[in-house]
Amino acid sequence: MTKKEDPKNPLKNFAIFSGIAIQMGVTIFLFAWLGRWLDDTYNDGEKLFLIISTLFGVAMAIYVVIKQLNQMQK
Repeated sequence: MTKKEDPKNPLKNFAIFSGIAIQMGVTIFLFAWLGRWLDDTYNDGEKLFLIISTLFGVAMAIYVVIKQLNQMQK
């Protein structure tokens, strides 16, 4: 028999949500970095690509978090 996991274990929940927060931060950072690089390379210092890519990174991070939370509820 396997030991049934306790879904109310605060340490496990803390680890899961900390990992999700770190994943969101890294995703947003990478997209912001990409946008800044694109602006520096192709857009002569304007911040159009930075804004677009950062918003895309935020949207992607939120989508992934919602998907992970839905899988945790199953």
